[in-house]
Amino acid sequence: LRFGLRVHVFAAPTDDEAWAHVERLLEEIPKEAIERAQLQMAAYESVGQTRQTGLVKGRGRRARELEVSANLWAGVGLVRGGAGTALVGSYEHVAQRIEEYYQLGVECFVLSGFPHLEEAIHQGAELLPLLRRIGRT
Repeated sequence: LRFGLRVHVFAAPTDDEAWAHVERLLEEIPKEAIERAQLQMAAYESVGQTRQTGLVKGRGRRARELEVSANLWAGVGLVRGGAGTALVGSYEHVAQRIEEYYQLGVECFVLSGFPHLEEAIHQGAELLPLLRRIGRT
């Protein structure tokens, strides 16, 4: 049995830059869109989706208020079902979190971000070399 992790990544040279990026993303989402999505997802019977929705319930709507663990952000789950968490932080900190998941037994990682093309380029140029350095690619 092997374990994998599907997670979005919002990484930048510094933690502050990464958190500022997700804060800007949140500011672009109309409050009504969040409310509508949360109502729809609350009706799902999926245990996984119920847990995902629970990560944002009762929290604020600022980026840092949705940080559920070190560099683990539940903000994507405000408007999206399924993969609703993201690793947010400096490239170095995101690489450290991925290493921690690996040490816990996660062997496969499916990473993405928004906007898709730009984040794929950033992850390839900045994050993958750090993961190679620690032997995780």
